[in-house]
Amino acid sequence: MTLILLMRSRSVAAKILGFFILLSCFPGLISSAIVTLDSLEIFTTHEWFKIKPTVYFKCAGENKTILPDIKAKHTLYTFRGEESWQPLTNFTNTKCKRCGFYEQDILEKDDVFEEWEFCPSDFYNPDRNYVRFKDKEFNATFSCLDCIPNVTDSNHKPVDHSGGSAGHLVIIIFVSFIVTCVSIVGAVGAFKYWQKKKREQDQARFLKLFEEGDNLEDDLTLDNM
Repeated sequence: MTLILLMRSRSVAAKILGFFILLSCFPGLISSAIVTLDSLEIFTTHEWFKIKPTVYFKCAGENKTILPDIKAKHTLYTFRGEESWQPLTNFTNTKCKRCGFYEQDILEKDDVFEEWEFCPSDFYNPDRNYVRFKDKEFNATFSCLDCIPNVTDSNHKPVDHSGGSAGHLVIIIFVSFIVTCVSIVGAVGAFKYWQKKKREQDQARFLKLFEEGDNLEDDLTLDNM
């Protein structure tokens, strides 16, 4: 019973250790960084037959977010992040998204203000703001308070994370192997200790029976005499 409890406790400890190692290597798997739009000004409209443009934001694989407040060009619209259509998107890891601003078209395919690689590392400044400017198209400011920057240089050069994930995976495999080996060694050690204690108990019991047998023979001898 003691051996089983010991093995179970070691197994639980190994699982907990592995879980925390996984969290430390992949923190983006848990947290979610919300992106909101702080301001937007469009410099042109692409639809000829509509006075009021229908502008929206969209990331690949996600639903479009229509911006109903954008009604005219050359007007700076500011937002508080509490509008009904907020947030624009969210990041669940350090990977970039293909996003852009668009204008709905009645007759043809929707017009594109610009598409670009939108990344959590764009929010590298202390205010966690990111300004996107496209000449003759728009000027936008985004906010992501929970985004963690991956660069520290003033030029804000993009960082290649392709090798980082592989390194984290190798670390996880190595640590898991070490934890497994330690658990096995601990279990074997506990089993040998249990065997040793059992042999000692059996020897003590045997010696006790042997002494009781000698005492019984002495008593019988005395009775016969």
